[in-house]
Amino acid sequence: MKRRKQRGSPLGGFFSGASLGGKVAHYRDKQNIYKQGAPAYTLFYIQEGGVRLTTRTKHQPSAVTAILGAHDFFGELCLAGYPLRMSTAVALTASSIRTIKKEKMLQLLRKKNKTSNSLVAYLLSSVKNYQDHVAHLLTSSAEQRLARVLLRLAHLNGKGPAVVEIPPLSHQVLAEMVGTTRPRVNLFMNRFRKQGLINYDGGLEVHRSLRKVLRGR
Repeated sequence: MKRRKQRGSPLGGFFSGASLGGKVAHYRDKQNIYKQGAPAYTLFYIQEGGVRLTTRTKHQPSAVTAILGAHDFFGELCLAGYPLRMSTAVALTASSIRTIKKEKMLQLLRKKNKTSNSLVAYLLSSVKNYQDHVAHLLTSSAEQRLARVLLRLAHLNGKGPAVVEIPPLSHQVLAEMVGTTRPRVNLFMNRFRKQGLINYDGGLEVHRSLRKVLRGR
């Protein structure tokens, strides 16, 4: 089977390479990038790979709050004045991630050009996506929530290629993300594969047709 390249977010064209400043670091699978409660002086941009964000509250187990892919930012709450990390960030797979100083990003925002406007739009979209995620946890079935997570990581919620390859994810991580059990995720993933909505071929290929699950078929 022909391998498909990973596709980043629509903002990838604006935010790539040295124009963002900072340095690129390489992380191993499951390596911590930062921990909840650490000082927040920087934000991050995923050039290759994927990242999982988890948040822990007192007397409660950690909950997966986001799964991010190439050309996504994270740690951006430092721009809003949050002094500490609100989550723990862990590499989902071998990843190349650019670290950007808060001051550098604020300078980009103040320029009021095409790049800064796109960044503001991205940050606002991130807030909306988080709110939507919480709403979907309350109103969608577990199968629909799983489909939404896979589509989000592949950036297939809008126009784009028919098939996108994303970093492989354990079914336990997916279960934590959608708020269900690992056996149910196994069941749904097998169902998606039999229906031709996803493929396993070393990586995980997500088809745009998976969106029909969100409409209840």
